[in-house]
Amino acid sequence: MSVEWGPVRQSRTHELVLESIEKRVVAGDLKAGDRLPPERELAPVLGVSRSALREALRVLETIGVLVAQAGRGPDAGARIVRHPDDALGRLLRLHVALGSYNLQDVLESRVMLERQNFQGASENAAQEDLDEAERILRLMRAPEVGAAEFSDLDTQFHVLIARTSGNQLVSTLTSAVRESVRPMILEALEAAEDWPAAAAALNDEHAELLRLVRAGEGERAADLAEKHIRGFHGRLVVDEA
Repeated sequence: MSVEWGPVRQSRTHELVLESIEKRVVAGDLKAGDRLPPERELAPVLGVSRSALREALRVLETIGVLVAQAGRGPDAGARIVRHPDDALGRLLRLHVALGSYNLQDVLESRVMLERQNFQGASENAAQEDLDEAERILRLMRAPEVGAAEFSDLDTQFHVLIARTSGNQLVSTLTSAVRESVRPMILEALEAAEDWPAAAAALNDEHAELLRLVRAGEGERAADLAEKHIRGFHGRLVVDEA
């Protein structure tokens, strides 16, 4: 019987290093807070060059599971961390910009996530978190606030609500999805014909959302959150079409 041959899997060296570290994380051998051995020790153990090891570590830092501190001392070296929000947001923003997902997909995802967030926040949010949300809304109502600062505060408000919802994964996804359209939201805010009126309308909706959360009216808060997202984000979808 003749033997059939096929191409073998080829990997760049740094990808093999990534696989090795990933296996140890999945197996529970490496946990958040653990430090990796110094490069001069880890590279020969893995049988790779220090440049290949550094490339792998840079990838891990980019995806938010490792932080590397240069220099000497107790804080130097690479440490396993859990920072998924920024990494996912950066990745998703690039894919939205490249057209991997259209704005209608992002809109529907935001609606699902925000409904969950406001429903969950009405059941789980701590008083100090709601007070912080109130503080953010007061800052948004300041007459001197421009579109850029308003957009940043708007993001803080929605992400804070997500973090109080009781579901950490939904919170992370909310942050990432919101970050993916941040430039377009800012552009839409800056293009508002009557900025004071637009800001006042959005602020009124934010205030009512927070009131409903404080009152424990989760279903009504979820419905208003959907209206809020579709009303503003929906205009981005129309503009894209």
